[in-house]
This record gives sequence, structure tokens and C-alpha cells, in this order.
Amino acid sequence: MNYGHPLEFGTFVTPTGEDAVALARRSEELGYDLVTFQDHPYQPAFHDTWTLMSWVAGQTERIHIAANVLNVPLRQPAVLARAAASLDLLSGGRFDLALGAGAFWDAIEAMGGRRLEPGEAVDALSEAIDIIRGLLDAGEPDPLRFDGEHHKLDGAERGPLPRHHIPIWLGAHKRRMLRLLGRKADGWMVTAGYLKPGEFRAGNKIIDEAATEAGRDPAEIRRMLNIGGTFTDQRQGFLQGPPEAWVDDLLPLVVEDGVGTFILMSDDAATLERFARDVAPALRAAVDRALPAPLPTGSFRSAAVRAKRRDGVDYDGVPRSLAELAVEPGDIDFSRVRSNYLRGGNPGIVLRPRSTAEVAEALAFARRHPDLPMGVRSGGHGVSGRSTNDGGIVIDLGFLDGVEVLDEATRRVRIGPGARWKQVAAALEPYGWALSSGDYGGVGVGGLATAGGIGFLGRKHGLTIDHLRAVEMVLADGSTVRASGTENADLFWAVRGAGANFGIVTSFEFEVDEVGEVGWAQLGFVASDTSGFLRRFGEVASSAPRDTTAFLVMGPPRRGQPAVAQLYGMVDSGDPDTVIAQLQPFARMAPMFQQQVVIAPYAAVMGMAPDAEHQGRGEPISRSAFIREITPEFADAAERLLHSGVVFFFQLRTVGGAVADVDPDATAYAHRDAGFSVVAMGVDRERLDRLWDGLSEHFDGLYLSFETDQRPERVADAFPPRTLGRLRELKGRYDPDNVFRDNFNIRPLTGGEES
Repeated sequence: MNYGHPLEFGTFVTPTGEDAVALARRSEELGYDLVTFQDHPYQPAFHDTWTLMSWVAGQTERIHIAANVLNVPLRQPAVLARAAASLDLLSGGRFDLALGAGAFWDAIEAMGGRRLEPGEAVDALSEAIDIIRGLLDAGEPDPLRFDGEHHKLDGAERGPLPRHHIPIWLGAHKRRMLRLLGRKADGWMVTAGYLKPGEFRAGNKIIDEAATEAGRDPAEIRRMLNIGGTFTDQRQGFLQGPPEAWVDDLLPLVVEDGVGTFILMSDDAATLERFARDVAPALRAAVDRALPAPLPTGSFRSAAVRAKRRDGVDYDGVPRSLAELAVEPGDIDFSRVRSNYLRGGNPGIVLRPRSTAEVAEALAFARRHPDLPMGVRSGGHGVSGRSTNDGGIVIDLGFLDGVEVLDEATRRVRIGPGARWKQVAAALEPYGWALSSGDYGGVGVGGLATAGGIGFLGRKHGLTIDHLRAVEMVLADGSTVRASGTENADLFWAVRGAGANFGIVTSFEFEVDEVGEVGWAQLGFVASDTSGFLRRFGEVASSAPRDTTAFLVMGPPRRGQPAVAQLYGMVDSGDPDTVIAQLQPFARMAPMFQQQVVIAPYAAVMGMAPDAEHQGRGEPISRSAFIREITPEFADAAERLLHSGVVFFFQLRTVGGAVADVDPDATAYAHRDAGFSVVAMGVDRERLDRLWDGLSEHFDGLYLSFETDQRPERVADAFPPRTLGRLRELKGRYDPDNVFRDNFNIRPLTGGEES
């Protein structure tokens, strides 16, 4: 029987000399899926296989790499797990793990290994598989403890998480090994020359029975056959003849015996080339003709993975274009994509489109699940955490991350929503350009560029949305439109400040600024008189020249110690005298305990953000507001808030300047007269909400990007009545079914309802 695995081809190269590396590279050039090397650590004529595989990984780009097979008695399994994950990460997900129980015991013992009886060797390998799987399961928080007959671990930390699910294949021949394979492994790797007629089919039967007894689907196990032969003009025997004879010999092994991978054992480049050119494609075509349906080309998910699927998600209905990169709860990548920066998530599926057309397909899939939440993610850094959910659908735009210069004369650039601002800054820096973009380079473009963008260049150059000239976006009905000042101008107005409610932007066109080196300051203050310090900060920050923008961060004072404050400031100048002169008023606000001022490219400031995946947990609790100025009354109230024990993070972002130059009716972001954006984070929602709501007399609007309170009145706080009325009217036109409702929902205006 055929087990339904995509047909793949590999090579088996002797690990000697430079030829091994050259043949591996040639295997990749010829289109093979896999290159393998035998592992005999006791054989000094051979390269060490692990070292060779690492070197080959660095010399290739696409092909997968494995041993054929690793000698586990001489490779400690916990270290092997770490090494496997590391090589997989460094190779971009191209390492596969093939293991053997050991042979040639005299040589193993000579190298320091422990001689085992055949049954003991199988048991030791079984333990090794459990240890390797346990350590690769980096999503499990508890350390791994293992008390076996042959291997023991006393609380080993798990990880690192590999780039892809590393399959474990076993080199097996005898019944006991085959039964272990059926219970625990992902693939059977065996050499045809070692098998008697009928033995491969008999081995399949043993594997299938063991898998079924263990509650597994035998189809989860890939069957892999090492083969060797000679090309001749006339058939002379099995794999001894012309290419068409090879196809005839191999076809029944696929159709009747379920071989999913053929691995050609040869160090002859001409043989490798002829097989790749004349046998592999012809065999694929013959298999498709012989089977009732063509073999699949996508990934295969095991029963264990499928068992973690969430109710209500039509996993079998995922469009073919999205299925390969979709991430389910049981997939290895799930821990990388389930959460965002601050919020822990457990979505039912994460779709990762690579084009505008695929975004439309992802949205259509989500629309078929109207009862499930839907999150749209660019970089996953949003404080509100709406780009993940529990049991719903996430459309992750991370692959739409291009940065392209459209017109150097007008500084027009096109940027994908999945790009992060550090990437954008790095791409623009060689031109002497920059685009104001928040305060952290790890933030994704899409979320910030549809909300506002209060950044370190804001007082000089305005908000990020003030540089937006056009967008391409997918609307709720799946159509793709372009919006600009002259095309769908009303939609373009709404996108700049309320974009999450109107569609999924798949590309942005910006007109960026000429920005050379900047002055970047980090100043630490002792703020014993917190209220007085906040008043002085407000005065200095508001009166500073426009090319100077300052953000202030504070936390609660530690017991018995005065409050401290951290100022982050940017001066849009590369002249040291100018930078020092404009920072001097800030330096006089209070005694400083730390100071650092550098002249650097804007890209260097954005580039300080790490590239690690987001691992948020729980629910973030953050409140946001705009204030026009820091009055004595607000400063006193902020001091009480900081001393309440409820807030662990308090931030003031200076706005004003160029932000206020724009007509408040020009964009959906309407609070142009604000002087400061205020953010407070805590751990107790009820207490923080109560304290924050008590400060409402000081507030004039809020910035939704920093808000987590889902009460409907927050939308009314974010948008003045006239702006909100217009947004509701447009929502009724562009999204009447309220598809985009999961991120501070603007309800569509219905017929007969007043705005």
C-alpha cells in the first residue's frame, strides 16, 4: 500500500575528503531533497559526520541534511538534542535526525562506548528518543527529568526550539527495532541490499501493527529506502539498466510497498545527475498515473498534531495556497506565533499569507467562521494584544515585509505591513532618509501605520501616518482597492488612525524624510519630588525646539528609596554642540544618576530591538490618554498613581510640534492638539481602571494602540464625536457586516440610525 507521503529523493555520500562536500552541493543543484552521510565515529578514514553535516549546512541553501544513521551509543542523547536543534536553527530548518541503535560493538567499545546486548541497545535507543523529543519540546515549561535504565536526566532545561519539526527516523532491520519504530519514530531508513525478497513488505507489516497498537496512524511513518545501481544500455537486473528500467523497478516499491523516499547510494556525480534528470521526474509521473489520486505536495500532520486542533475551525478547508505555511496548535511553530509581545494567546490556526491574493483568501476563510475571533498581525508588538486570541483565527502578515524605493527623487517608498521598523530604518539609512516610527524597532509596520505612530522624530516630522501617501488593502468583502488622496479618499482618511476597522493593508506608500545622524540620549534622574519633576519635564519638553522629542518612563519608588525616571530623547541633528545645547534644559530638571548621549544614525537607535519571537503571557493591563499639558493638578494625580502600588510602568510621550500642524479633520487620528500621550500599566485591571477613570478630568482623548480596556466607551474617547460619526458611516459602507470587529470595534452605522 502507499502511505500518502510526497515522493522525495536523496543521496547517500561517503564522508571522506572534499568530494563529500562537493557532492552535497551538487545534490542540491540537481534538485535532490536530502543528502545523507554514514556515521562511523570509530573510523578515522571518515570525517566526523556531525562536523561534516554542519559544514555542508553552511555550504548549501535548500537541501535537507541527515546522517544515515547516527551512532547513538557514541552520542549522548541530551547533547544530541541540543546539537540537532542548533543545526536546524542555523540551517533554516533543514536538519533531519536519523538514529541507529549501534553495530560494530568492538569498535564502539574501543571509542569509550558501553557494549550492549541487542535487546539492551534497542531499549537504550528507545530512552534516547524520549529524551531527544522531551528536550526539543521547548514549549513545555517544566525541566525534563528522566530516570531510565541507560539514560538519566535530573531537571534538564528544554530547548532550543528548532526551526521545524525535526523528524526522527530509525535505521532498523530486526523485529524489535521495527516495533520500536512503529511506536515512536517518524521514518524507517533501510538499505535495499540488506533485504531479502519480501522483507520490506514484512517489515512494513510489523511497523504498522506496532503503530496501531500504540494508537498511531501507520501513515505517519515515512518509508525510506537506500538504493544503489548502475546505468547500462540493457537491463541486467534490479537497478542495472537504462533509466526506464529503473523506473519500472522502483514503481512497485512506491505504489505497493509505500516507499516515500529513495536515497541513491553513490559517490559518482554522473550517476547522481542521470538519476535526477532521467529517473526521478519519470518516476513521479508514473506514480501519479498508477495511484488513484496524485500524491500530496504539502506537509503531513500526525495524529498527535491533529489531536490538538480546536473546535469550530475547518482545518481541512484551509486554502491550498495557505495550507503549507499555516500553523496549528500542535505544530512546532505554534509556540512562536501563538502569543504577541504582551498577551498570551492560543489561537485555533495562524494563517501566514505571502501576497495580497493570499490575504484575500485568508480573510475569506475567516469569514466562513463568523463565530470565531479574528486577529490581524503585522509585528505582534501591539500593547492591546488584539493580534492573538483564544481558539480563533490569526492572519499573520509577517511574510509581507518588503521595503522598496519607488522614486528616489520624491523619497517615495513602498513598505509591507509585516516589516519591522528596524528593518525599514536599515533600508532607508543608506539614502540618508528616515521615517518617524514609534520608539521601538521591533514593532511591525502595519499596526502602527494605521493607528498613528507617535515616535522619536514626531515633533520635527509628525506622525507616521502624516507621511502616508497611499495604501493597497483588502476590504471585508475580499476585494482589493488602492486608497490615496485621489483614489477612495474617504477610505484613505479612515485608514490613517482607524485602519484596523476597515480592512487589511497589504502595502503602504510613504514619502519619507531626509534625516542624517541624530543625537540619542538616555538620562536617568532621581525624582524625589515626583510631582515637581513631572511639571518641570512638561515645561522643558513643550518648549524644546521642534527637532527635539523626549519620552519619559517611570515606575513606582522602591521601598525606602526615591522615585527614579528614565528619559529617552532624540535631537534631529548630527552636530554635537546642537545636541548638547538642546538636551541641557532636560539635564537640569533633577539630579542625574546616569547619562548617555551619542551621535548615531536613526537606524542604529531602531536597531537595538532584538529579533526574538514574542512570548507574552496572560492579559496585558494598560490604559492610555492624551493631555494637552502637564498641569500641577495632573502632576499631583500622577504622583499619587505612581505611589499607589497599582502601576508598574508610567510613560509620557511628547507630541505637539509638527503633529499639531495637521488639520484635525484631515485624518481619523484627530487629537492633534495634544501635548502628551500618557500610558500606565498595571497588574490589577479593576484597581487600575478605578484609579485611571478617576483621572478622566485631566484627559482629552486616548491613543488606542496603548489601550487594553475593551469597554465600548473607549472608542468614543479615542475619536471625537464628529470623527466617530464619519467613521461609523464609512464602516457601514465598507464593512457593513462588521467583519473587522475584534480590535476596538467601530460599529457600522445602520439604516435609520443617527450618527
